[in-house]
Amino acid sequence: MKTDIQIAQEATMLPIKDVAASIGIKEDDLELYGKYKAKISDELINRTKKNPDGKLILVTAINPTPAGEGKTTTSVGLGEAFGRLGKKALIALREPSLGPCFGIKGGAAGGGYAQVVPMEDLNLHFTGDFHAITSANNLLAALLDNHIQQGNELGIDPRQIVWKRCMDMNDRVLRNIVVGLGSKMDGMVREDHFVITVASEIMAILCLADDMADLKKRLGRIIVAYTFDGKPVTADDLQATGSMAALLKDALKPNLIQTLEHTPAIVHGGPFANIAHGCNSVRATKTALKLADYVITEAGFGADLGAEKFFDIKCRMAGLKPDAVVLVATIRALKYNGGVPKDELSSENLDALKAGIVNLEKHIENLHKFGVPVVVTLNSFVTDTKAETDFVEQFCKERGCEFALSEVWEKGGEGGIDLANKVLETIEHKESNFKVLYDDSLSLKEKIETVAKEIYGADGVTYSPAAERELKRITDLGMGDFPVCMAKTQYSLSDDAKKLGRPSGFKINVREVYASAGAGFVVAVNGSIMTMPGLSKKPAAYGIDVDDNGVITGLF
Repeated sequence: MKTDIQIAQEATMLPIKDVAASIGIKEDDLELYGKYKAKISDELINRTKKNPDGKLILVTAINPTPAGEGKTTTSVGLGEAFGRLGKKALIALREPSLGPCFGIKGGAAGGGYAQVVPMEDLNLHFTGDFHAITSANNLLAALLDNHIQQGNELGIDPRQIVWKRCMDMNDRVLRNIVVGLGSKMDGMVREDHFVITVASEIMAILCLADDMADLKKRLGRIIVAYTFDGKPVTADDLQATGSMAALLKDALKPNLIQTLEHTPAIVHGGPFANIAHGCNSVRATKTALKLADYVITEAGFGADLGAEKFFDIKCRMAGLKPDAVVLVATIRALKYNGGVPKDELSSENLDALKAGIVNLEKHIENLHKFGVPVVVTLNSFVTDTKAETDFVEQFCKERGCEFALSEVWEKGGEGGIDLANKVLETIEHKESNFKVLYDDSLSLKEKIETVAKEIYGADGVTYSPAAERELKRITDLGMGDFPVCMAKTQYSLSDDAKKLGRPSGFKINVREVYASAGAGFVVAVNGSIMTMPGLSKKPAAYGIDVDDNGVITGLF
């Protein structure tokens, strides 16, 4: 079987202006980045704001496992299938981070015959959005340290600096560093930290901003530090907002590419689904809804993280109302949740499947709490047996969900026809009564506990003393009405990655809390969450190369 990159490189791409024309976008409304990539102009976005909205379909998944689920592959394949059915559809995805491409995770362009292309460009520098975010983040850090060096008029307490530098690469030695070493002219010596670019608050801000005016307001609200008497210091206080916005001017515009079957795809933004909301930009999603009859988007990790934040943060802030949810699972992943080791997942095991399907069950129950109809799809593997597939189908139908097999990895859009028809039937016959999980008026603790109990199945929540103090400070500063963004492991419904299936009898421990004042949410950190990943003993970078003709290999 060919690798993903071989399939992508053998594809015949259409000029992006032709792909754009299929959804009514003229060449004058594109800012071209070569033949096959473009940014969508502000003029088009403003001109189409009065268009009616298409139908919004969210693709999410069960908790990720080493067996793989194929959420992005399903999103792309579903969009291709809509195209084969003659529907005017658009896919709206996140941009991948450079770090994981050279680490262990690989790229994020889909897989097999359900990919967006050019996949090498997307997985590497693309249109420079992440570089712009990195530059804006580090400009703010530089202005902060320079302010202290130049007399510290604001009275910033160097022990209470909360803004971190960033870089879009996995580099563990930058997690905790010391800056300012050298002479007096080299700045104040202090502890500093790096996060990966997708963990920067600026990434979350870019993905939640409606336009340049909104972007500047959000950038200005970023809290970078506290003074000696405990008052917050913002980017506005440091006079950093305008120059940061200038760096982000082009990054704010959504990017347009295509699938292997020439379905248009808007790919824009990419916040972490742990410490941020894990969705593509509001601008991209809203623009897609004005240009197409059906928009397929996705949220990061499992539904307990990505879908919950898509609903409770993105939809709440942007006024979006999803019409259907596609919940992706695999027989292999369900058996893994049932206790089968990774190297034994190819054998039929109905007992393990019955034990592990409780993970899928909990995600179905959770999604129904938001009032959106659910379609479950199994990403098909050749090792799946009819008995296993029939069991999952019956299980889903008993819980009020439509069910479809997905073979998009192997067959592209053709392998997603059944799924696309089930989604269309669901939208036509089942009304979406979307609602968020909690009200803005609840206290931050009540919001945290609502998510922990309702979504994770926890018995309750415990807080570290530091988290308790920060919750009080954030509330006193007037941010108690913000939604909460729960930062926890993606591998379990609990905050313990080893607890598979549907754990019970546990409590969520909140060890740290901080305000992303510009993004407009409060982050509650549960367990150990890594905001600057490291590389493995044999990182993917070892296998990546480029030949004399400029053809890249090894970027899977």
